[in-house]
Amino acid sequence: MATGRGWPAAAVSLLLLGVFQAEAQEGILRASSEETSLKIREYCIIFNAQWMPLPSTLTNATNYQLQDLTSTELCNSSDVPAEGIKDKLVVVKRGNCTFIEKARVAVGNHAKALLIASTSGLIPPSGNTSEYDQLQIPVALISFDDVLSMKKVLGNQISATLYSPPMPSMDYSILIIFFIAVGTVALGSYWSGIEEPESESLSPESRSKTRRGSKNEDTANILTPITVLFFVIIVIVMIVLLYFFYKWLVYVVIAIFSVASTISLFNCLSALVRRIPYCKCSFMCSNRRIEVRLVVLALFCMSLAAVWVVFRNNDRWIWILHDCLGVAFCLNFLKTLKMPHFKSCVILLVLLLIYDVFFVFITPLFTPNHESIMVEVATGSGSGSGEKTTGANLMELAVAPAPHNENLPVVIRVPRLVPSVATLCGIPFSVLGFGDIIVPGLLVAYCRRFDVETNGYNIYFILCTIAYAAGMILTFVVLIVMKMAQPALLYLVPCTLITCTITAITRKELRIFWTGSVYEMMTPVDAASEETAALIEPVSENPSEI
Repeated sequence: MATGRGWPAAAVSLLLLGVFQAEAQEGILRASSEETSLKIREYCIIFNAQWMPLPSTLTNATNYQLQDLTSTELCNSSDVPAEGIKDKLVVVKRGNCTFIEKARVAVGNHAKALLIASTSGLIPPSGNTSEYDQLQIPVALISFDDVLSMKKVLGNQISATLYSPPMPSMDYSILIIFFIAVGTVALGSYWSGIEEPESESLSPESRSKTRRGSKNEDTANILTPITVLFFVIIVIVMIVLLYFFYKWLVYVVIAIFSVASTISLFNCLSALVRRIPYCKCSFMCSNRRIEVRLVVLALFCMSLAAVWVVFRNNDRWIWILHDCLGVAFCLNFLKTLKMPHFKSCVILLVLLLIYDVFFVFITPLFTPNHESIMVEVATGSGSGSGEKTTGANLMELAVAPAPHNENLPVVIRVPRLVPSVATLCGIPFSVLGFGDIIVPGLLVAYCRRFDVETNGYNIYFILCTIAYAAGMILTFVVLIVMKMAQPALLYLVPCTLITCTITAITRKELRIFWTGSVYEMMTPVDAASEETAALIEPVSENPSEI
C-alpha cells in the first residue's frame, strides 16, 4: 500500500486546529422516593444559565415535590390539572410551543420549577433574550427515558432537587493528551529523518542515487510557498462548507479518514515489520514480488478501520481505536509531507494561526447565533446539522448531542477522568485537533531533516520539540485559567518559530536554515558522487581511447 500523494486531500485533516469544550450547562436532578428515603437516583438535566442559574451545591438547593404532567405540553393554562401545580416541580412534554411559553404558564400557576421531557436529545433551552427577565423559576430539559426510569424505580411519590455543581478546573485526561501530542510530534519528526532499511545496506554511491530518486518521487509531497497558499485556501473552503452542509459532508470526512488511516497504519506498521528478518515468504504478482506478511498486515489494517467505521459512535471503548488510527495518521503525515525550507514553515504556520484565530474569535460576529464556526463544526452543530448547541469552551465535546449527529474524526480524544456532572450526563472527552499536532509537527520534522543533512546532532529537532511541549503546557494553563475557547496554535506557533529562529541565529545558520539549500540543491556527497561517475563512465565505455 503506497502513501497518498495529493496534498489537497490532506487539508481535510487540518479543519479543526484547536482544543474545545462544550459550555458546561449541565445540572443534576436528585430524586428520592417519598415512600422510602433509601431510594435515591440522580439524573442529567440541561439548562440555560442565563435564564435562571441553579444552586452550585446540594445544601443550597430546595427540595420540591415532583408532579408528572408528561401527558400534556403545558402550552396554555388549560393544560393545568384541576388540583393545580402550586409549589411543585412540574415535568411536562416537549411540544409545539416554546420553552418560554411553557415557563410563563408554569409561573402563572405558581409552579416552583419546570422540567421539559425530551425524546430527541438534550439541547440547552433558548429563546428571545429580551424575555429572559420574565422567567422566575428554573427551567431545564431531561430525557423522557429518564422520567420513565424515575417513575419505575421511585414510584409516583417523588421529591426532587435541582443543582449544578461546578466543573473541575483540571482533569488528568489533559496529561494523557499532552503525552500523546508531544510523543506523536517527536516520533513522527524523528521518523521523517530516518532512511528506509533498503537504502541503509547500499553503497554510498547507490545510496546517493536512491536518495535523489526518492526526492524526485516525493516532489508532489513538498509544500512550497505556492502550494502552502493553496493548502490554506482548501482548509478555509472546507470548514466553511462543513459549517453550511455539515450533515452531508461529515460522511465524506469519515470516509476520507477511514481510507487515510488505513494507509497510514499500514505504513507505520510495515516500517517495523520490514525490519524483522524472519517470515519473509513472498509470491510474484504482475512481475512484482509481494511479501505475504505485508498482505496480512494490510488486511489487518483494513479490518481495524472497518471496525472503527461500524462502531464509531460507541463512546465507551471506540475512542481507543480512534486514537490509535489518529496517531498513525499524524505519524504518516509527518513522514510523508515535507517542508523544503524554514520559509515555507513560517508561511504555513502564520497563515494557519491567522485562520485559527479568525474562525474562533472573529466569526462569532457574523454567525446568526454568535458562535464561532470553528466550535460549531467541532461540536457537530453547524448550520446544516439540524441541531444547535449554545456556546463552547475548551477541551470537551458536546455532552449530549442530537442522536443523529456525527462528530468529525479529526481529533485525539480521551475520556475525562475526574467524576463530575458531565460524567453523569454522558462521556465527555478531552480533545486535541489533529492540526495542533501536524502543523507544528511539520516544522519539527523539517528541523530533524535539517539536522541530519547538516550537523547530525539533532540540535534543532530537540529544541523545537521542547518548544512544542512548552507551547502545549501554555495552552493547557490558559485553558484552566481562562475557561474559554482558545486556539492552540496561538501558543504553539510562537513557541516553535521563535525557538527555531533563535537557535539558527545563535549557530549562525539562519540563512541556510531559511532557504533550506540542503533540500533545493545537491548535497556535497551527492555532487562528489556524480563528478566521480562522470569521470569513470567514459573510460569504461571506450577503453581503446586510453
